[in-house]
Formats: sequence, structure tokens, C-alpha cells
Amino acid sequence: MVGQLIFRQLFEKESSTYTYLLADGNSKEAVLIDPVFEMVDRDAEQINSLGLNLIYAINTHVHADHITGSGKLTKKIPSCKSVLAGAGGGKANVLVKDGDIIKFGDFELEVRETAGHTNGCITLVLRGQGMAFTGDALLIRACGRTDFQEGNARNLYDNVWKKILSLPDSTLLFPGHDYKGRTVTTVDEEKRLNPRLTKSKVEFVDIMDNLGLPYPKKIDISLPANKEDGLKDLPEGFNI
Repeated sequence: MVGQLIFRQLFEKESSTYTYLLADGNSKEAVLIDPVFEMVDRDAEQINSLGLNLIYAINTHVHADHITGSGKLTKKIPSCKSVLAGAGGGKANVLVKDGDIIKFGDFELEVRETAGHTNGCITLVLRGQGMAFTGDALLIRACGRTDFQEGNARNLYDNVWKKILSLPDSTLLFPGHDYKGRTVTTVDEEKRLNPRLTKSKVEFVDIMDNLGLPYPKKIDISLPANKEDGLKDLPEGFNI
């Protein structure tokens, strides 16, 4: 019998980042997806208050808009190991690839490589639960930008359609960010309503090439730190 799923969607307001806490209610094994450095104490309090044992802190990619909390969590919670895609070029305790399975209790997260926003983007599909965590590859009515950090609009289009929008239409999709207060979407909604991904690949590439977005304000401090699991190259005031 599959255990009871514990699920919490947590928010960091400066970068509008969602962190996801998933746990097996029977075994108490837990994972965190995309923790933020400044919110580690909040996350640890949530884990402790629920009596959970955090075993993995997973990054969906090497982030450019915030410093990850994964490394700090491994120092704070000895049972925790950090996880990152090997293709991302960063350090972690566990490096994963397409098709790998991350287990916690009776639950399994399937790793799907969804490169395009960065080389190392992954989507995590919670098997048997109709849920997937898309990081920055697919957002609600949008997608991650492709104009920096190994971005490739063609790859993003192909991977989102093959690895995410190929899931059952009812699958709940939880993004890495949202800037309008939305929390969840579905495969069906994005196939019908995403203003970028409903276009042809040629049109999509043209849209992505002409977004005209500003240079990410935290990229120069976030990328070096995140390539080191948020444990080195930290700016002043960031203490492990």
C-alpha cells in the first residue's frame, strides 16, 4: 500500500520561487525541491514540526535568480543529500540523469531532462500521483527564458512537448516560479492556453529571441555559488 503523501508548496517572495516539500506520511522520508538559501530555517522548521526525515534537497537546475539552500540543508540536516542533474555542470552529493528514480518512502520521482532554459534543467514526475514539478522549463502560461546560461529555444520547445506535455492531460504541473500569484496548472491547460508553446517551433523561437528581458539582477552572485551547491563563493552576509 502506498503511503499518505504529505505535500507543501512554499514561497520565497524576492525571487518568486516555489519550494516543494514532499514526504511519505508513513516512513516520514521527505524531499525538498528547489530550496532557497534565505528560507532554509523556515524549511527546516516545517520539516521538524511534521516529524519528517529529509533525505534529499533537489535543484531542478543551476539557478540564476537566487542562491540555493541545498548545501546549507546538508550541513543543517545530516540525513540530507543534495541532488542536481549531471548535465548542469554544478556540484551536488548526487548527480542524476534522464530516467533516474528518486525514492522517498513508497513514492518515486522520475527524472526527466528538460534542457533549454539551461543545459541541466530537469522535470520531476511524481509517479502514480498525477503531479510533476517543472522547475523553470515550463511555467504557468510561460516558460523559462533562453537568452543566457546555455539557453536554447529549440531544445526547450522539443523537451517541453516530449517530456512534460506528453503526460496525461489531467497532470498537475507545479512551476519553479510564478510572478502573478498562481500556484498550479495542468498539462491540458498549457497545451491549450500557453501563448508561447501553442505556436509552431519556428514561431516559438522567434518569440524567445525577441523577449527583450533585462539581465538577471542576481546572476553574477547566484551562478558561482550555485555551481558549488550554495556552499562556496557566497556574497557577504550569507553564512552557512
